[in-house]
Amino acid sequence: MTDAYVLAVGRTPYGRFPELGVGALAREALALCLADAAAGSSVVDGVFFSNATQGALEQQHLIRGQVALRGTALEGVPVFNVENACASGATAFHLAATAVRAGEMDVALALGAEKMYGADETRTTEAFHGGLDVARWEAELKALREAAGAETAPPGRRSVFMDVYAALAAHYRRRFPDCTARRLATVTAKNRRHGSLNRDAAHRTPLTVDDVLAAREIAAPLTLPMCAPIGDGAAAALVCSPAAARRIGVRRAVRIRASVVASGSGRALDDEERQITRRASDTAYERAGIGPTDVSLAEVHDATAIGEVLQLEALRLVGPGEGALAAERGETALGGRLPVNTSGGLECNGHPVGATGIGQIAELTTQLRGEAGARQVPGARIGLAENGGGFLGFEEAAAAVVVLEAPLRVGRLP
Repeated sequence: MTDAYVLAVGRTPYGRFPELGVGALAREALALCLADAAAGSSVVDGVFFSNATQGALEQQHLIRGQVALRGTALEGVPVFNVENACASGATAFHLAATAVRAGEMDVALALGAEKMYGADETRTTEAFHGGLDVARWEAELKALREAAGAETAPPGRRSVFMDVYAALAAHYRRRFPDCTARRLATVTAKNRRHGSLNRDAAHRTPLTVDDVLAAREIAAPLTLPMCAPIGDGAAAALVCSPAAARRIGVRRAVRIRASVVASGSGRALDDEERQITRRASDTAYERAGIGPTDVSLAEVHDATAIGEVLQLEALRLVGPGEGALAAERGETALGGRLPVNTSGGLECNGHPVGATGIGQIAELTTQLRGEAGARQVPGARIGLAENGGGFLGFEEAAAAVVVLEAPLRVGRLP
């Protein structure tokens, strides 16, 4: 097995783009990525294409990657279509890294694209339900609410996942009563400050804690800014072997220290050690040869503010009960000891599902190269990304954890 490196990245703005379809978004991210590598598409040996909702929203149930790349210079290159709910992007990246490390490919492209705005509302609802066990989701949501001690939220226009996160928030706040709605809102206010510095984020207007609390309630204690919106967008990453990096001549290659994907375990709600992100991250730390204290910055799956809190604790980046407290203290903000979601996270960027995990890789790569401008984390050496997807029982159905290391000069690559 050889090492694998992130050779180049590209990411479109995320938001609402009625004139752009999945193919147009994918091609834009591809062009940005190839420009970043200063290379042509001929270097690509294979494509891992991630998309989660195009089947439900547009009836493009199959061959999505081949259709998206039709007419491009990548036509004829092997395409592997990847769907793993909201973890689709990170899963495609993991498979690209695996193909390179195994020697099957010298350069693999992970490319994720999603077009979510403009679809019929019924189809959008069906797409989100597809991230649950469609035969059992109502019973499983009821069981989660009962185990968490959460009340049934009044009807409203929202994704079923907001009800899931509201129940998880209720359970968390029973364990840690000092996690008030105000403290939780500091997570969103922090991400809004970060997002204001990211020209590609969908929401770039800073919000105060009071602004967050005054917004429309989605499912208590979550208000609208605490919940990630859907989105249109695409992201790409070229993964390469050391030999390919030397051949192409890129001197900003970021080393992939570990990439791990896990599936849900059917654990009890209070069994924290078997929690899916905990299991994936423990394996990632071991493979990378590092510990949580070595991490310089992290991009985590904040589909809601409580999501960031839960993931930081599962990743052992903060202690139990400290996920929101760390934001309140400024520890997870730019300038703090461990900046989290310097991109603005899902709450600010939006969540074009198939692109999200690769977009996290793009942010970390930019940071580790020292190219993030106003949101740069000084001296960043180790970046961690966590991307979760779907929900089964009391936890995500899929979770991916990636550890990246700041670039060495190509001449020093093994």
